[in-house]
Amino acid sequence: MPLSMLFGILLLMLILSAFFSGSETSLMTLNRYRLRHLVKLKHSGAIKAHKLLQRPDRVLGLILLCNNFVNNFASSIATVIAIKLYADEESSVAIAAALLTLVMLIFSEVTPKTLATIKPELLAFPSAWVYTLLLKIFYPLVWLVNTLAHCLLRQIGVDTTKTAHESLNKDELKSIISEAENVMPTRYQKMLLGILDLESATVEDIMTPRNEIVGIDLELPIETIINEIKHSPHTRLPVYKQNVDRVVGFLHLRKVLIEIHHENFDKQTIISLLSQPTFIPESTPVHTQMLRFKSEKIRIGLVVDEYGDVQGLVTLDDLLQEIVGELITEEEENTVRLQSDGGYLVDASVTVRELNRITQWALPTEGPKTVNGLILDFMETIPNIGTSIRLHGYALEILESDQNSVKLVKFLPHDKNEKLTF
Repeated sequence: MPLSMLFGILLLMLILSAFFSGSETSLMTLNRYRLRHLVKLKHSGAIKAHKLLQRPDRVLGLILLCNNFVNNFASSIATVIAIKLYADEESSVAIAAALLTLVMLIFSEVTPKTLATIKPELLAFPSAWVYTLLLKIFYPLVWLVNTLAHCLLRQIGVDTTKTAHESLNKDELKSIISEAENVMPTRYQKMLLGILDLESATVEDIMTPRNEIVGIDLELPIETIINEIKHSPHTRLPVYKQNVDRVVGFLHLRKVLIEIHHENFDKQTIISLLSQPTFIPESTPVHTQMLRFKSEKIRIGLVVDEYGDVQGLVTLDDLLQEIVGELITEEEENTVRLQSDGGYLVDASVTVRELNRITQWALPTEGPKTVNGLILDFMETIPNIGTSIRLHGYALEILESDQNSVKLVKFLPHDKNEKLTF
């Protein structure tokens, strides 16, 4: 056989080796979710690739079978060429093997696999057609190779009958959404993340705490009650006697404002306009309570603990804000303020969940619900102004506090956070 033909065969083997190496990498690195999307769009190459990847052991067996044959054949051809060219040189075969290894490494391994990693669909979809045909031709041989391989795996305790189905858990899905900055606006990212958090969030996480509930005390003079109604920032108010544990009902201001100017307006009129109070266990999941609000056509409820004591108040707007994150007032926006040095000035009454959402931190949410509660639980005392601590890996300084709680803190910038030790 002339040298020109031998070099031609060797070149063909290198090209085939590059094809098998690149197509193997491209098929294995295909985005499975994009692949399923293209299958739904009836993309012919995607359909073939998806069908092949249903049994990855078969397609891998076929590719490796072909690639090993091609590489070994190329080595044999290179040896023949070396003997023909340098029959008198004892080291000619070794030199040919070294040169072939270098050439195959560059042109048949690194280059095609790098291309396949960058643009997997470019090689995967055309090669899927080739492998579908080759699998039919060499199926008996592929079956034999895979059977022997499975027997070896079973000897070391690997169950080859169980194939891992690619699926995402909630944290992985949240990571994908967080990284999708070029695909969707930031506000949509926050909405999707809020929906994913609904499963783990309870009404206790988002309720207005007891000490911040605005309501009407029927024990007060009627003039005071009328003044509170006129200046209330809320459309629905709990009505109680002395304290919120003795709630009578909820008052809708739209109803009472019609009656408030009548001469015979009194406390009995207020009572007649009340709706039945709704009580919600503090451990109720947010998504469950949202469905209850919808089915019972109510918008507000009181959160109670295991002893029946009122712990807070939750509204439909609170639940929607957990998803949308847009229904917040300017006052609420000022609870977490980014500083010019990269730190955050934080109102200690803000919830840990809201702080995590704004800053993308990972402060624990299983225990105390507010930043103040997290600090007090960590220090087991009310810290003095100027105290600096490292709270679950985040350095902060107490700026304002009183006898009962921490009011304002500053979380230090990330670079200082790593350097400081307390």
